[in-house]
Amino acid sequence: MMSSSIRKEVGFVGLIIVLGILIFMPKIATSSNNQIKEKLLRFNKNGEFKILQISDMHYANGKATACRDVFPSEFQTCSDLNTTDYLRRFIHAENPDLIVFTGDNVHSMDADNYNRSMDEVFAPAIESNIPWIAILGNHDVNTLVTGIPRQAAMEHIVGMKNTLSLLNPSNLEEDELIWGWGNYNLEVAGVEGSPLHNKSVLNLYLLDTGEYTYSFVPTFYVGYEWIQPSQQSWFLRTSKQLQEAYMSEPIPQQEPAPGLVFFHIPLQEFNNISKSEMVGEKQEFVHCSGVNSGFFDTMNAAGDIKAAFVGHGHTNDYCGKLCDIQLCFGAGFGYHGYGIAGWPRRARVINVKLDKTQDGNWGPVNSIVTWKRLHDDRLTVIDPEVLWTSIGRDQSVSFYKPIMSE
Repeated sequence: MMSSSIRKEVGFVGLIIVLGILIFMPKIATSSNNQIKEKLLRFNKNGEFKILQISDMHYANGKATACRDVFPSEFQTCSDLNTTDYLRRFIHAENPDLIVFTGDNVHSMDADNYNRSMDEVFAPAIESNIPWIAILGNHDVNTLVTGIPRQAAMEHIVGMKNTLSLLNPSNLEEDELIWGWGNYNLEVAGVEGSPLHNKSVLNLYLLDTGEYTYSFVPTFYVGYEWIQPSQQSWFLRTSKQLQEAYMSEPIPQQEPAPGLVFFHIPLQEFNNISKSEMVGEKQEFVHCSGVNSGFFDTMNAAGDIKAAFVGHGHTNDYCGKLCDIQLCFGAGFGYHGYGIAGWPRRARVINVKLDKTQDGNWGPVNSIVTWKRLHDDRLTVIDPEVLWTSIGRDQSVSFYKPIMSE
């Protein structure tokens, strides 16, 4: 949790060194840093697109790394290998169209060989031959310990097999600067051969929320970083461009295609959801930046965002709606991250379903549903819920009822 990690990672000497790093190693990227990849994502022939969200694996050294917060009887046999074993099982059970890793993939403080740990933790996704993407969390990088800057960590991910991850956006304008590493968007096209097969009917946005930081100017601040104005400017411009393309010829649509946003550290607004409005559990305070970035208002202003998915809080797994945007935790997946003994680690699944139009073709998105799978013998499914539906746009189209694989 935040208090324990702060004590472990900082001290006065560390503060001075980190300050130097902040001054001499800026986090601003330009378009020259981009590695542009072809976007191959598309709804399947059943009119569905399934995303498996994996957060907070905290992988370190494989078998040599002990588990945290498990029953005493499990300590002898539990290690990082439990994390990767369950990842393989989850991928096999759900067979998603895309795997999204939402940060704290590697626990850099404890990883003896950082690149090897990266390779091992993503190996189940690579072996599956399913497209996958990742962003960084606050524990993925600790330059004081590993000597690896945040940019290099994201570059390593971008260079791995089967990933569509990007170092930063491919659509940055000339001389445009953007804060952080791992800001990008992906488009999901309609079903092959359908009227919308050349349009992005679902848009995914990924943003870097940084790490724990210190600054003395212009004001003193110790805490988590936040989504910066340059990121929000790029996000708004990209959302506008995608909406214009979707609602223009050929086959102009009446409403924007739904957008989903993924980042690691939650916004302050995650604390504004009451327990009566949640599906899932809130078992710890929302550890977020001390600065309200305004990004929740930015998502509202964009007009296309239906849900935002985060990690960071390992024992929170709830979704709750605020101003028509669903705010969802993914919960902790890895056994080297903190948890609660007896409360199974888990992952979130997001399933997006298209309308079946009156002429039998696949149309725009009809519904977005979610559920969670637990780390237990049966990979139990819990908390199925509808996050968004297009009811009201076309009353002649029947509402989609999710079918979850068991």
